[in-house]
Amino acid sequence: MTYGTEAHASAPATPQGGGNGETRVAIMQPYFLPYIGYFQLINAVDVFIIYDNIKYTKKGWINRNRLLSDGHDVLFSLPLQKASDTLDVVERHLAADFKPVKLLGQFHGAYAAAPYYPPTRALLERIVQADAPNLFAFILNSIEAICGHLGIRSRIVTSSALDIDHRQKGQDKVLALCEATGATCYINAIGGTALYDHASFAARGLQLQFLKSRPIEYPQFGAPFVPWLSIIDVLMFNPVERVQAHLLHHYDLV
Repeated sequence: MTYGTEAHASAPATPQGGGNGETRVAIMQPYFLPYIGYFQLINAVDVFIIYDNIKYTKKGWINRNRLLSDGHDVLFSLPLQKASDTLDVVERHLAADFKPVKLLGQFHGAYAAAPYYPPTRALLERIVQADAPNLFAFILNSIEAICGHLGIRSRIVTSSALDIDHRQKGQDKVLALCEATGATCYINAIGGTALYDHASFAARGLQLQFLKSRPIEYPQFGAPFVPWLSIIDVLMFNPVERVQAHLLHHYDLV
């Protein structure tokens, strides 16, 4: 089953990718309501590939993230059905007793007094109440919903929809996915600098770059700032126009 689609919105945050015959591509795992750097990366490319055929990892950020509660970072998560650790993300499902109202209540308790709670609450309702019991479909819907909210128009596709040898691993698989999408430039999050070799990409006619988010700080109920929380925290305390400016300019490509 193919879940990929293209995100559309009425007020676009003009992406940095594209133009001059370039096709910029990024590839990431699916994360639930990730930090702003994830969306900076999506907005910086023409094609964003999201892995659906990778193993689910318990201690990663696939089905959990952090919000602000009483001045501290607190985890929130999507409960999952019990299943084998060998399954791919696309083979995992939300627990039958998952209660969207409970998760929305957690967000309400944390952010009800935030200046941009009403529009962000409406966005969260669309995300959390989605009829998508499959974990990957649920996360993909959330990413697309946030892209639409922020005006990100980059094309989003799933890894399994691309015609490559999916038995490949690491850099070899990334190179194959880039070639399958006609990429001229591959952009990775800064945390992956040790994983990829510039010469290997250059040999395939690809430029390799890394996106490094600049620190972002804003008032959080007057308490000491807690950085790098879920994008939801950013949206609760900032107007969409300011978040769009951060998507466009508040990072470096190295």
